[in-house]
Amino acid sequence: MKNSRNPEEVHSPVAPYVHQIEVTGPSRWLTMSGQLGMMADGNIPANPIEQMRIALENIKKNLEAANMEIHDLTKLVFYLVGEFNAELRRKVISEFLGAHLPCTTMVYVVALAAPEFKVEIDAWACKEI
Repeated sequence: MKNSRNPEEVHSPVAPYVHQIEVTGPSRWLTMSGQLGMMADGNIPANPIEQMRIALENIKKNLEAANMEIHDLTKLVFYLVGEFNAELRRKVISEFLGAHLPCTTMVYVVALAAPEFKVEIDAWACKEI
């Protein structure tokens, strides 16, 4: 069972996320490598917001391959390079997550594996058995 909590002793979340998710009982875990904003054909758009959309879609495809869904996500870590329109960034993430609130971390970094990459997202998911 997954229990999401925002402890009263901790500040309210500053974006669409939850401070903690406790998993109890039998479950399957999925840990993904960082997903890039690269399409299956190797195309990497220059636009960082489009890269974010693609990286999130790659997470969804990984979830589907493991017979999991968006609501099974427990943690997302966003690594971003350069300037991102905060409003567009929030909109893309909110559209992807819908009403689901995983734990999240967002980090701005100097660079990723290659200069064309502007987004990489780590993801963890848990499905109750």
